[in-house]
Amino acid sequence: MSKITVVALGPGRREWLTLGAVDALKQAKKVILRTELCCDAADYLRQIGVQFETLDHLHEACEDFDELINQSAQAILDAAKDSDVCYAVFDASADETVAALMEKADVTVLPGVSLASPFLAAAPRQSKIEIQTASSLEVTAAQNPLLILELDSRILAGNCKLQLLKWYDADQEIFFFPPSQDAVRRYTRLPLSDLDRQKKYDHTCAALIPSLPLMQRRHFDFYDLVRVMAILRGEDGCPWDKEQTHESLRKYLIEEAYEAATAIDEGDWDHVADELGDVLLQVVFHARVGEDIGTFELGDITTHICRKMIDRHRHIFGGDHCETAEDVVTNWEKIKKQERGFTTQGEALRGVSKGLPSLMRAGKVQKKARDVGFDWNDPRDALKKVHEEADEVLEELNGDKSGLEMELGDLFFACVNAARLSGIDSDTALEKATEKFISRFCAMENAILRDGKRLEGLTLSEMDVYWEGSKQRPRE
Repeated sequence: MSKITVVALGPGRREWLTLGAVDALKQAKKVILRTELCCDAADYLRQIGVQFETLDHLHEACEDFDELINQSAQAILDAAKDSDVCYAVFDASADETVAALMEKADVTVLPGVSLASPFLAAAPRQSKIEIQTASSLEVTAAQNPLLILELDSRILAGNCKLQLLKWYDADQEIFFFPPSQDAVRRYTRLPLSDLDRQKKYDHTCAALIPSLPLMQRRHFDFYDLVRVMAILRGEDGCPWDKEQTHESLRKYLIEEAYEAATAIDEGDWDHVADELGDVLLQVVFHARVGEDIGTFELGDITTHICRKMIDRHRHIFGGDHCETAEDVVTNWEKIKKQERGFTTQGEALRGVSKGLPSLMRAGKVQKKARDVGFDWNDPRDALKKVHEEADEVLEELNGDKSGLEMELGDLFFACVNAARLSGIDSDTALEKATEKFISRFCAMENAILRDGKRLEGLTLSEMDVYWEGSKQRPRE
């Protein structure tokens, strides 16, 4: 394979050709341009006697963009079989054919003027600007200015607008650069909603979405939340937020998780998004506290969870094979035992967090016991154990009650077992039973009040009559 050198023509004007690029093009035995369309630099190369071929014929021959990229890279490789090749593109650092070429061969890339340079020079000054091409747009940091290059069609501009409207308001002002071959670019100010309503588009079009002050924005991303938390914990921040510690925040993390779970049960998805936001706030809050006192930072949190998800999904990121969801769970538990150094199943049982709600922890312990075969196959067998434990509770109630707490615990544990083997989540079942009790109690009380009576004036037997009636009434 002969030597392959890639040079940048710049945004197309001859003024943006570097001396290094010109020297390389003059000395090359074979010069290939990705395209000479709309390229003043190509005319300049002819004027100085540089002969070249182009890959423009592939644009018509290829059915899609991916095929064009692969065919272009292969054409350069084929040409390099006979002699050294100088391959010229507009922007070597962003060109997809160059990236494909570098995966297949050793390539020397000479630096040059980027496609973004004319727009950055012309636009109002921005800091931390992010640069993307329209065909591969992905909004990842909405708090930073965004320059979108190569808006070469109305359809592509429309696709970009749909993505942008998830993070920006339709009336937000943007800077649009219409088609031009001029060395100095000009822009027009227009609302984002008009991005796909301009007269003309080609590969020289671009749009810059400027950043807005925090208080002027109505859409926010994850790093906006990080920034808000930094302000609240900062020198001039909120006194309450500044006083919080990992320990003082513990209860809020639990409360917010339960509130999010309740919202999911209710099926109100706007409410779910709101409550999950509260959960996410707790994570970011802990990260900020950790950064302030030196326990850990946000990067530690994201690193731990990404590392865990990659390590425990070896059937995706490694050589393990899992066909079903059950296979995945089994493999997950095996990997977790390896990570924690457990050598016995008893250690795995002890490893179930004591911080979990009691019903949940009991179910997890039982599942781990099942992993080694210590379990019933039929919930009716577990139900017999429930009756056995209930009898033992009765014995304690009839005796000195010294072991009552332990026997009641055994009864609860047996009930969790029966529920689990029946495919029922114990916590959910108990929550539904509690809601049913509240509903029937309210129906009973309403019936008593309709009869001109009060709960406090009735005996338990009299209340029971109304209670039985509440089971037959529609919920109120």
